Amino acid sequence: MFEYVRVALDVPLAGCFDYRVELATAADIGRRAVVPFGNKRRVGVIVETVAEPAGQYAIKPVETILDDMPALPADLLELFHFCADYYQHPLGQVIHTALPGRFREPAPFRSKEAQRYQAVDAVALRQLLPARAVMQHRLATELAHSRSEAELRALAPGAWKVVQQWLAIGWVKAVQAVPPPFDPADAVGPVLNAEQQTAVEAIAAAEGFQPFLLHGVTGSGKTEVYLRAIAAALARGRQVLVLVPEINLTPQLETRFRARFPKVSLVSLHSGVADGERAAGWVAAATGQARLVIGTRLAVFTPMPELGLVIVDEEHDSSFKQQDGLRYSARDMAVYRARQRGVAVVLGSATPALESWHNAEIGRYRRLGLSQRAVVGAEQPEVLLLPTRRQPLQEGLHRHSLQAIGERLARREQVLVFLNRRGYAPVMMCGECGWMAACRRCSARFTLHLRERVLRCHYCGLEDRLPPVCPGCGNQDLRPLGQGTQRLEDLLIARFPHAQVLRIDRDSTRRKGSFAAALDDIHGGRADILVGTQMLAKGHDFPRLTLVVVVGADGGLFAADFRAAERLYAQLAQVAGRAGRAEHRGEVIVQTDFPEHPLYEALAQGDYAAFAASELAERHRASFPPFVHQAVLRAEAAEIEDALAFLRQAATLAPLCDGVELFDPVPAAMQRLNDRERAQLLLQSPHRGRLQSVLADWMRALRALKGVKVRWALDVDPLEI
Repeated sequence: MFEYVRVALDVPLAGCFDYRVELATAADIGRRAVVPFGNKRRVGVIVETVAEPAGQYAIKPVETILDDMPALPADLLELFHFCADYYQHPLGQVIHTALPGRFREPAPFRSKEAQRYQAVDAVALRQLLPARAVMQHRLATELAHSRSEAELRALAPGAWKVVQQWLAIGWVKAVQAVPPPFDPADAVGPVLNAEQQTAVEAIAAAEGFQPFLLHGVTGSGKTEVYLRAIAAALARGRQVLVLVPEINLTPQLETRFRARFPKVSLVSLHSGVADGERAAGWVAAATGQARLVIGTRLAVFTPMPELGLVIVDEEHDSSFKQQDGLRYSARDMAVYRARQRGVAVVLGSATPALESWHNAEIGRYRRLGLSQRAVVGAEQPEVLLLPTRRQPLQEGLHRHSLQAIGERLARREQVLVFLNRRGYAPVMMCGECGWMAACRRCSARFTLHLRERVLRCHYCGLEDRLPPVCPGCGNQDLRPLGQGTQRLEDLLIARFPHAQVLRIDRDSTRRKGSFAAALDDIHGGRADILVGTQMLAKGHDFPRLTLVVVVGADGGLFAADFRAAERLYAQLAQVAGRAGRAEHRGEVIVQTDFPEHPLYEALAQGDYAAFAASELAERHRASFPPFVHQAVLRAEAAEIEDALAFLRQAATLAPLCDGVELFDPVPAAMQRLNDRERAQLLLQSPHRGRLQSVLADWMRALRALKGVKVRWALDVDPLEI
């Protein structure tokens, strides 16, 4: 027995805090505890029991240890420790980031969904009841087997009140639901092609930790491979975790999984789920009741005692990297968790992250290829690079593109015009003095939203009225420059008045349920031309869509970010994959001023391997990831000089060693964001271990600084520099 416990709290301080308890056992590790901290009550998680507290200060007592959720298992606590160490983030904040919101509050939580009730001895209970208590006898008979609260309430009015009385007496006990055994006959799918069969067999045969990179072209049936691999894991009595990058992709995947596994307990965990439902799903997974968990990045921390397989869909997607607070990569944590549990992990994508591709090239991952579309007779779309340099365009569209759209409409087929820029125009400019409408709070220009007659910043949300004249010179002829989805929508409505034009972007799908309604319109044939951003670029299957026209892609070729080409190729390959997924071959028209660019040539050939080889060779020459490991110290302040001064001071505290390179502090690519000036300091090394050692010592020195008035944070393995 112990007298002290070490508690991890949600505070921005390194280390944990010791508290006194009357009686503590190892069973308390991983449980929630309500403790005093300063003049507040806080919820923490017990991570250790100790015989003697650290330090000589007075030790406060624990108010209460809550038993309303399953204790965090040892493997999950070890994962939290690894995450805290690797990303240099306080352990308490790591744990509380991973917990559902309801478990961060001091109030007890009771999961009705995961709880069932059963008589301790149904025969003895009936003998204790009055002979005329018909309803109670019926209730006792039902309680010979476990029943949910909903089932008991439905028996008769007052039945649940009686059950509560019996619970208090001890005649009835609460039990966890036992999921029925999985029957593979309940999950029969379509016939696999040879490549799919090979992939499924390889995953099912894996013993111990084995990372797979499932590289399949769009429409090649990666999801079917997932479903077969899941069925094999469920048949072995194991749980499965599936991660997806965005909430928008979760409902359709969940629907497909429920249709394939109708008798399997499945929970969906993402920010669109209500707090109580999310906590109940978390408990169901932790108790083993839920056998299949689908979620976005935070779901990687879900306790699953019988975890047997991890799947990361669209593993290249940047949404798996948290950009504030705990800046972790859910994909990388998924791989670590699979290694920790000794199970297979499948990373699936048509355009894998170059880090993942490199790991497969050097043998760290096993690559499985799906080179053909799964539907018999379906072919990859034909990609046409349409030169637009010195060509007349109508609101950004080439005459050949307009002609192709008209031909598809005449055949009653659907068309997608893709432009990853919402609003009417990205720039509002005066042709006389050169004035451009700019956000006062960010280093960005306003985007014109003509229908609302407002100028809006897409970074901070600031809005301004559309000025009647130029604020610089008084000129009345203000011009919108460039195209946005609203401008394209107006052109297409005017050019094709009999077609139903549907715009899908963040502006048109703000209301709850609007995105799902738009997808229903597409599948129901109530939309002929889709105008959309990246919301439509991935994960959707539109059988009638046979033409994709890509507008405005060239900007990604010359961005300062070294990852820009990788992102552009992935985006274009994903949106091209929407075309021709049924019996009709699709066509993709990419409007570009640079049709000879190697990226476009690889895209036209459908040769991701050639693109990846070229990009990796260039990164190797330039010493960029994956050939080096990076960390960025970011700082923000009211004045840029304050942020830079802090970073210069921080640089003097960095305990550098051979093989770790420290760069000079510089303003961020977007220097001002939401009225804050931002700067950054880059460290990199070809040796991950050396970089981690430097970061650990450096963070201790930085946290010891007094009087710092600058907000700062460390970003390990950053996606943006």
